[in-house]
Amino acid sequence: MFASVKKPAAALKKVLTKKWTIDCSEPVGDDIFDIAAFEKFLKEKIKVGGKPGALGEAVTVTREPTVISVTAKIAFSKRYLKYLTKKFLKQQQLRDYIRVIARAKGGYFLRYFNFAQDDDEKEAADA
Repeated sequence: MFASVKKPAAALKKVLTKKWTIDCSEPVGDDIFDIAAFEKFLKEKIKVGGKPGALGEAVTVTREPTVISVTAKIAFSKRYLKYLTKKFLKQQQLRDYIRVIARAKGGYFLRYFNFAQDDDEKEAADA
């Protein structure tokens, strides 16, 4: 008798806000990494709806002295941030010296490759 009224699936989904951080304190402290240029790069390159730079209200990128925070109100991948960070490092010719490591579920940090440890291993292998 009574027809059940179903709500559309989009109306049932909550707006989930996710926040990720990229800690750049080590290279910024040594003045080899320009965090302002990195923030600008992310704002220009992050794609929303297939269009780069069209962040709107969906994605916000904020900068603190040594940390970049990305907050998304849409489906957004942490792995995509790692990809963009690596792309920026390659563009700045720092990819051979700095790596991107997951610190926790909510972010990454930048660390130098440990070349001293590699040298010690080679010396031990030669002996």
